[in-house]
Amino acid sequence: MEVVYEDNHIIIVNKKSGEIVQGDKTGDRPLSDLVKDYIKDRYAKPGAVFLGVVHRLDRPVSGLVVFARTSKALTRLNKMFAEGQVHKTYWAIVKNTPKAPAGTLEHWLVRNEKQNKSYAYDKERPNSKKAILKYRVIGHTDNYSVLEVNLMTGRHHQIRCQLAAMGCPIKGDLKYGAPRSNPDGSISLMSRRVEFVHPVSKETIIVEAPLPNDPLWQAAATR
Repeated sequence: MEVVYEDNHIIIVNKKSGEIVQGDKTGDRPLSDLVKDYIKDRYAKPGAVFLGVVHRLDRPVSGLVVFARTSKALTRLNKMFAEGQVHKTYWAIVKNTPKAPAGTLEHWLVRNEKQNKSYAYDKERPNSKKAILKYRVIGHTDNYSVLEVNLMTGRHHQIRCQLAAMGCPIKGDLKYGAPRSNPDGSISLMSRRVEFVHPVSKETIIVEAPLPNDPLWQAAATR
């Protein structure tokens, strides 16, 4: 487990692809438990450790996850996430190059619970939710493009679904149209950067995740 920032009220961890943030029906040990163990050992805390989950990343996605270490921080962070005051930047390696080097995508997403998948439509549909993101191309390799993505809304599988709808499925994301999986089962999407005003100290916090140890990420980010 890689801790990239911590203080008395919050802790930010660089999640590996394949880890789940919070317990689910699989019964696999979640990242939240690993963080609790880390806090308990590092600070020799007796009894149960408090840790608040304020947001999640899909299991095959890597990158920054913010946790609250106090109830005060949890309440305030929940409000900040709900009001869009936490700015998250994602990087994605995608097949194909967008027609425009930068742009805004707007769709209406319908979530299919049974398939654990969302579908994008150009017009409003029953049970749909509006989804907006901004992207720009920041790198290339011979076969892929690297996009920087900023979410204006937070919908189920939003980045995966909207980029696929644009004709640029994320590398390794079979569910949304990638031609083949990544060897490790990941998809090439990461939560790269997070910026917000600290819920207690009011200082500006800016944290960036290191790139995965993968030649494609390294090459794409420097070209």
